[in-house]
Amino acid sequence: MRRVRIRSFLALSLLAVLTLSWTIYVIAAIGDAGALHLGEGRPSRAGVWIAALAGALLAAVFLGYGLRRWIARPLEAMGRSAREIAGGDLDVALPDSRIREIAEVRDGFEAMLAGLRQSLAEREALEEERRFFIGAIAHDLRTPLFALRGYLEGLEQGIAASPEQAKKYVAVCQDKAGQLDRLVSDLFAFVKTEYPRTARAGETLDLAEEVRRAVEGARGAAQAKEISIVAAPPGDEPNLISGDAHQLSRAFGNILENAVRHTPPRGSIVVRCRPEGDRVIVIVRDSGPGFDPEDLPRIFEPLYRGESSRSRDTGGAGLGLAIARRVFRAHGGDLTAANRPEGGAELRGWIPGSRV
Repeated sequence: MRRVRIRSFLALSLLAVLTLSWTIYVIAAIGDAGALHLGEGRPSRAGVWIAALAGALLAAVFLGYGLRRWIARPLEAMGRSAREIAGGDLDVALPDSRIREIAEVRDGFEAMLAGLRQSLAEREALEEERRFFIGAIAHDLRTPLFALRGYLEGLEQGIAASPEQAKKYVAVCQDKAGQLDRLVSDLFAFVKTEYPRTARAGETLDLAEEVRRAVEGARGAAQAKEISIVAAPPGDEPNLISGDAHQLSRAFGNILENAVRHTPPRGSIVVRCRPEGDRVIVIVRDSGPGFDPEDLPRIFEPLYRGESSRSRDTGGAGLGLAIARRVFRAHGGDLTAANRPEGGAELRGWIPGSRV
């Protein structure tokens, strides 16, 4: 559809009015002069002006029709559409126009509608995720609570008659209390990473040193399974970043906890940290079974547990890797996962380097 600007439309309309009026005036004048030449009497100037006025009125009618059709009606339709949008109807059809300015307003409304539709879809998806999140957390909290309550009632009712049996009941209660503590801790960390406004406003850190500390923190759990866990030497180049040491410690802790949990006894975990271009990367490789190919695209989803690689029996809420990725992204980087060709899993994260 070819479009014209309002000023061009008005100029053409005015030109048409003047042309039509002048044409009628000239025709009337020529006719009056012909009548004089034939001896039919004196020319009537009033008749000429009446004809010219009639032509002007006719032209004005056509002009008003054009203004009504090409400008007023589209604007009225646009107003109705705007009211429908305000009423919540985002599927309203917007009118088109041959006038370029009106068409540009329409295109603006279309862009606004597209943005509103996208925002609404994202809000609905977020709300659905929140409902699922709350339901899953409630379920995971209820499971150890149910067991804890049962064992405590058994102790209260004297079911554990012998000291050995009572000790066993207490050990189970302690284990379930530990599960609850980990669930609440994971939930708190996950919610906190939803608002990473100040994540990168931290201090200058040596990422290799943060990784080394995380490895030392995971060494006890690894040794309990006779797993070798090693932090490869970082090399001579600096591994400096700007970030939040506490959040990064949490992220590395979650990654290593996941690796230890799914690495079989007498397996190995190797952690490397090195600069790569303007980034500092961290690679964690284990000798476990790796990720199920069907689970791999979803392992960073909150609360997702693959059948072969996640289990509620471990006490986790399926939030560890989701928290880790959020921390990396809050620092301007990212965290990805893959299976190694020779077997085992690999988690690779990166954060922009910091220049001192």
